[in-house]
Amino acid sequence: MAIDTVRVSRRAKDQLIKLKRVTGIQHWNVLCRWGFCLSLSEPGVPPATEIPLDSNVEMSWRVFGGRHADLYMALLKERLCRDALPIDPETVSQQFRLHLHRGISYLADGRKIRGIDDLISPAVASGECREDARGVLSGPIPEVAKG
Repeated sequence: MAIDTVRVSRRAKDQLIKLKRVTGIQHWNVLCRWGFCLSLSEPGVPPATEIPLDSNVEMSWRVFGGRHADLYMALLKERLCRDALPIDPETVSQQFRLHLHRGISYLADGRKIRGIDDLISPAVASGECREDARGVLSGPIPEVAKG
C-alpha cells in the first residue's frame, strides 16, 4: 500500500472544522471520505500543486477508510488508470493528497453546506442513491479495476 498516514494542510483543517460545525459530523475521517469521493467524481485531474502538511490533523489509512479502506484505494487506482497516470507508490500518494484537498475545498467553499442533508441530497437527487423507509441510503457499487 502506498499510503500509511493521511495528513491535511492547515487550510484543509480550518475547512474541516467549519464542516464539522455546520454538518454535525464530528469525525475528520468521515468528512475526508466525502471530500475524497467528491473530487474523484470530478472529470478533470486535480492541478498539481505543493500542499503543505502543516496541521496536526493526522490519521492512518485504515482510520481514513474504515472497513472500506481497500475500496477507496481501488477507486483511487481506477481513477489513476482513467487519467492515464502510473500506479506507483509516489503517484498514488500524490494523487490521493490532491484529490483529498480538492474535495475538502469543494465541500467547504463550493456549495452552501448548512447541514448533513446538503451533503446527502445531491447523491439522492442524482438517482445514484436511494433512501429506504428507515432512512438508509443504498445504490450501485461502482466497478473498480484490480491492480
